[in-house]
Amino acid sequence: MTRERFEQIAQEAFDSLPHDFRDRVENVHIVVEDYPSDDALGRVKADRYSLLGLYQGIPLTHRGQWYGMSPTLPDKISLYQKNIEAVCSDEEETELRIREVLFHELGHYFGMNEAQVRSAMKRFM
Repeated sequence: MTRERFEQIAQEAFDSLPHDFRDRVENVHIVVEDYPSDDALGRVKADRYSLLGLYQGIPLTHRGQWYGMSPTLPDKISLYQKNIEAVCSDEEETELRIREVLFHELGHYFGMNEAQVRSAMKRFM
């Protein structure tokens, strides 16, 4: 799949979020990369080829009144294209997995821990 098509699917997945959620997402940069960097891998217990996505930033639930008082770098959600494609057998499955990974990482942005994200994903997907 081309990078352009992959990014288009990710954008469509984001746009499909209910307005209540989508409108609360601020200062987040969503990027598509082939594989996680060494820096990203240092933050999680995963290897270069198994990590599908990663949220890096300050979750909404941890932002105090100080947040944004000075220039603030955006949070980052990375989607790892080669790893996602490797676990999928066709384009339809890839589209679904992009959506799952993006929503999973957005759950972390909203302050959910791993168990909460998994529970919410069962209801949302």
